[in-house]
Amino acid sequence: MLDLDLAQQLRKAGLAWNPLPGDRFVLPGRNMDDEVFVVSHMVVEIHDTPGGQVIGFNGTTEWALDSLEQRQVVWMPRETQLRELLGDRFVGLESVTGGWAVTLQLGEEQVREVDADAESAYARAVLTVLAALSPNEPDEPDESGEGAS
Repeated sequence: MLDLDLAQQLRKAGLAWNPLPGDRFVLPGRNMDDEVFVVSHMVVEIHDTPGGQVIGFNGTTEWALDSLEQRQVVWMPRETQLRELLGDRFVGLESVTGGWAVTLQLGEEQVREVDADAESAYARAVLTVLAALSPNEPDEPDESGEGAS
């Protein structure tokens, strides 16, 4: 499973999450960073409200959690979800010394992302794609070396 830091990097990079049953998430900053919750029709349900989606907790296990806004939790995507996010850009996954490598196609270039486990390598590949798709930040120079206007 991804570590919380890598999952937070995905969120910060703009990875959208539309919660579905089976999705994993954590509640950062509540002394529960190591507790992984799973969206389920029985225990953790998604409710649509005018202000956005709310994650509702049912049952006694989640004693202090009635419901939380989706923005308060961090999605922990599974390996299959990360691979699906790569889509046609995904070239392959291979075992390498010390871990796994995901190769993806970005335009004319093949890029390789390596990590200790396959899920984290996929996450790094998704981060690479998100960075390639995002517009330059206003303070960063564009490809010509000039600042964005």
